[in-house]
Amino acid sequence: MRTLLLLALVAFAAPASAQESYDQDVLGTLLGREAPLPAAPPAYAVWHVEHPSGNSILARHALYERVGEGDVALGRERLALAQLLGETEAGLLRTGDTLVLPARPADFDLSPLAYAPYPREWPGAAEIDKVVVIDKTTQTWAGYERGRLVRWGPASTGAAETPTPSGRFTMNWRALERESSEAPPGERWLMRYVMNIHAARGIHLHQYDVVPTGPPQGHGCIRMVTSDAEWLYGWSDGWQTTAGPGALGGRPTAPGTLVIVQGEEPRGAPLRFVDGPNGPERVAVTLPPDPMAVPRGDR
Repeated sequence: MRTLLLLALVAFAAPASAQESYDQDVLGTLLGREAPLPAAPPAYAVWHVEHPSGNSILARHALYERVGEGDVALGRERLALAQLLGETEAGLLRTGDTLVLPARPADFDLSPLAYAPYPREWPGAAEIDKVVVIDKTTQTWAGYERGRLVRWGPASTGAAETPTPSGRFTMNWRALERESSEAPPGERWLMRYVMNIHAARGIHLHQYDVVPTGPPQGHGCIRMVTSDAEWLYGWSDGWQTTAGPGALGGRPTAPGTLVIVQGEEPRGAPLRFVDGPNGPERVAVTLPPDPMAVPRGDR
């Protein structure tokens, strides 16, 4: 039975890629939400989109009602959480679809930190002011302050053919807005909140209008949704140079925020849940015991 469930969860990763990209407005609201953070992460369950008539509209309505505990409008609002977990958005659901979401309806209303695949505490980073982690396996990112998780969200790294380099980096120069040099002739790819971590190769963390929910598609940079990129730009620090903080010119005098890039690029949609003894379990990101022992990635 557990094997069958695991196969179902792996197969269910496909609709996320069919969705193509995150709804940035929805994620902005969710990621900025101030709500209770329970001591333990919520339990998850498989939710079915079904109705005796086989009608998808009625099936979605029935799901809204279950999630909203009888309140259809509340259920529709709560199902926005599916976006954060990389699932198909509610309006696209059809009869026969399945979603892995919190098992209890009330657990749809928690702090976004409750749904993170990252540990809340990172002992190895407790003596470091700020660390950013990019996990290619789960296509997510996280920010830690003195070893405590303060923010996380989806990310999209370089494709398998043009991977984001792994290793230990520090933020270098920064720019509020910049055009990508990878754009084809005649096209303009605009990036905002640009935070460089590999000056020689031009690898940045940056905002981008299209952040895929499925396989990574980039040329090596890390795409972030607007709300996360804006937050990270304000929270993190670029290098100090003789030309000023985070400046492109001048001589570097002090490094910027530490950035760890780890994991492997998924060929398909990243696996977000696995089968556990009591149902679906969130894939857990493992962090290095000592971030400073991670080999440098810009050499």
